[in-house]
Amino acid sequence: MFFILSKALLFLLSPLTWIVAALIFVLFSKNPKTKNIAIWTTFSLFIFFSNTFIFLEFTRLWEVPGKKIESLDSCYDAAIVLTGMVEYDNDLERLSIRRGADRIWQALTLYHQDKVKKILISGDHGYVSDRGLHEAKQLKELLVSWGIPKEDIITEEKSRNTYENAVETKKLIDDKYPQLKNNILITSGRHMKRAKACFDNVGLECETYSTDLFTGNSRNYYWDQYIIPDFNTLLEWNYLLKEIVGYIVYDVQDYID
Repeated sequence: MFFILSKALLFLLSPLTWIVAALIFVLFSKNPKTKNIAIWTTFSLFIFFSNTFIFLEFTRLWEVPGKKIESLDSCYDAAIVLTGMVEYDNDLERLSIRRGADRIWQALTLYHQDKVKKILISGDHGYVSDRGLHEAKQLKELLVSWGIPKEDIITEEKSRNTYENAVETKKLIDDKYPQLKNNILITSGRHMKRAKACFDNVGLECETYSTDLFTGNSRNYYWDQYIIPDFNTLLEWNYLLKEIVGYIVYDVQDYID
């Protein structure tokens, strides 16, 4: 039930939902004053949430910064990679990479540069219904086909959200891989705050390695990011708000300390 409710909450949190709701008031309101308020509300919401500069500055406050490979002190026992980075093409029967796949890309880079000994992929899928995606299992099959030794790829195939990632990964390591003591957690920068808090809460401490970053130390904005609305930016707010509210909900649920 919590899983389904979280999906419904994400829909309600979407700025696009708010804009559509305001537009409905514009179209159906018969009161001139209400219609005028709805018009300005729609315009203001669109301008604010489609502005790339505003979005990136808010994101900067939430993202856990990334690290250079050279800054890592040692070779880690495992890179724990959280899923949520691919989709499954049922027609072609293959994985389809999305932006979040920077997680596995960076994990492979660490592996080939001898910064991690093994890659542990945690997570099945995060959909309400089965869409053919079983991410950890399918990613392992793909990586093995690329020549990565199968014994170097561990999968946790039960979890469907961040809290379950932490719980099930801890169980897996305790039960089958107790030798994995010095691990590094890999997920998107926007997701890392909530993920790290969950892993700390279950007693599985890891160093962080943020990927898929939107911001960095410098603020090298282009002129169009200040003034030109961007529909993709409007959509990216969904994921940022999901992480902020998700962190709050997890705190209320005692999933994090």
